[in-house]
Amino acid sequence: MSGYKIKPWEELTITDDYMFKLVMRHKRFCKRLIEKILNIRIKDIHYLEEEKSFKFKYDSKGIRLDVYVEGDDTIYDIEMQVRNYGDQELAYRSRYYQSMIDMDSLARGALYKELRPSIIIFLCPFALFDKERHIYTFRNICREDKTLELHDGATKIFLSSQGRANDVAPDVKAFLDYMNGLPAADDFIKEIDACINETKTNHEERVSYMTYEMKMREAHDDGRAEGRAEGERNMEITIVKRMLLKHKTLNEIIDAVDWPKERLISFAKENGLPFSE
Repeated sequence: MSGYKIKPWEELTITDDYMFKLVMRHKRFCKRLIEKILNIRIKDIHYLEEEKSFKFKYDSKGIRLDVYVEGDDTIYDIEMQVRNYGDQELAYRSRYYQSMIDMDSLARGALYKELRPSIIIFLCPFALFDKERHIYTFRNICREDKTLELHDGATKIFLSSQGRANDVAPDVKAFLDYMNGLPAADDFIKEIDACINETKTNHEERVSYMTYEMKMREAHDDGRAEGRAEGERNMEITIVKRMLLKHKTLNEIIDAVDWPKERLISFAKENGLPFSE
């Protein structure tokens, strides 16, 4: 039986990846959230691609960006990071996202000096870095001279809804509390909450969600099946090697792993292992 469970459509919240993307698809919410987190004003934003997907090589690790937008010549990527992989994994993940964003810009024909500033924002419903802050902003600083910044245009911001410090504006705190399941506390959050409730009454969106989740479950099950098959293949190889080293006959080995004789002989020769008819 599959271990992948589909969360009921009616139970989705802002921290569910699918619903977060639907809400942020509305420009007024996406723009205002960026402005509130960064305490800036943006003239306008446009979506570079909805759920931007990067995969430059067939054997590379692909990623999908939740919200990938551009405003005032800066690229913003907002990620709802629900699963807690640990601080180190999160750091590596942000580094990889940054590299993919830069590669995308260069692929469009930009020169190094034309790379636009980028800000990656991770929204996390868990504690970060064993600290009690709500917000952590990272840029490249010289270790020998903390006043010297590299100015490479890359900024990474991590927001934790589990923080306790008084380090964010009230409206940002209201959004983080909403991530924790608390009632909407200001007009902006109430608008988001109303949007979610209205979205849940949309039959087409519900069907799209169920279709998406079914595909995700199928991919999950296929991956598990491939993993089991790979494990079985590795086990067979281990068995064959051990039996060859113990000078078991080919027929004895074939009885154990059901390999064709030609494959078994070829495997023994390729690996320099002794075999006897």
